[in-house]
Amino acid sequence: MSFDLPRNVILPVDEVDVRLDPNPHPFERDNQTAIGENWRREMEAKPALYDGTVVLLSALAYRDSRLVGRCHAVKYSTFMLWRKNRERSGAEHAYAHAVLVAGDNALVAIRMGSHTVNAGRVYFAAGSFEPIDFRDGLVDVDFNMIREVGEETGIDLSVALRGPRCYALSTSSGTVIFRRYRVAECAEEIARRIKTFVAAETEPEIEGPVIIRSAADLPDGLMGHMKPLIEWHFANEPA
Repeated sequence: MSFDLPRNVILPVDEVDVRLDPNPHPFERDNQTAIGENWRREMEAKPALYDGTVVLLSALAYRDSRLVGRCHAVKYSTFMLWRKNRERSGAEHAYAHAVLVAGDNALVAIRMGSHTVNAGRVYFAAGSFEPIDFRDGLVDVDFNMIREVGEETGIDLSVALRGPRCYALSTSSGTVIFRRYRVAECAEEIARRIKTFVAAETEPEIEGPVIIRSAADLPDGLMGHMKPLIEWHFANEPA
C-alpha cells in the first residue's frame, strides 16, 4: 500500500481506517543515533520541548472515499528528525483539524506560542495523533480534534454542531483530515473566550486566537496547508 493518494486536492472522506501497528516504525528503529543528536540540538534551541509520544505513518492510501493506513507510536524526538528528512524517510505524517466556524461564518484559528516548534505560525488548533486517540487500534479523528481544541483553547467542541463528513488534503508535508465544527457565538466572542483561557494558563501552548473572515483575509504566519482549507470553507458555505 505504501503512500498512494492524490496530492494537493481536497478529498471527501467517509471513513478513516488508520490503525496503530505495535511494531517500531522503521525510521525510528534505524536512526537512533541521529535522533538523539538532533534532539540535543533541538533542546538547546527550545528547552521547553517535551519528548512525548506521537505517531508516524508507514502507509496511507485513498480508496472509495476511505483513508486506509498504518502508523506507529514514536517519540517526539523521532518526529523532529523526520521533519528534516521527509523525502527519504519512508514515513509520513497525518493530523486532524477541527475547522472552527463561528455563528457569523468567520473561522477562528490560533497562533502558536513562542516556546513551541511552530512559534508564530497560524493554523486551526490541533496536534499530532497520540496513542490516546486510538480505540481498539483504530484512530478516532474526532476525539483527537475535540481533545486538542479543548487543551489549547478551552473551547468544548463536544457540544458544537459537527459537519456531516470529513475531508482530507495531502501535500508533501503531510495529510490533514478536517471537519467543520460550528458554534453559535460570533467570532469575537469565541476569541474573547480563548484569550481568557490562555491568560489563565501557566504555560499556554498558543499565543492567542486569529479570526479569518474571508478567503482573502490571510494572516501573517499562516501555515501552507491552511490557504486551501480557508478557500474551501468560504466557497462551500452551507445553504
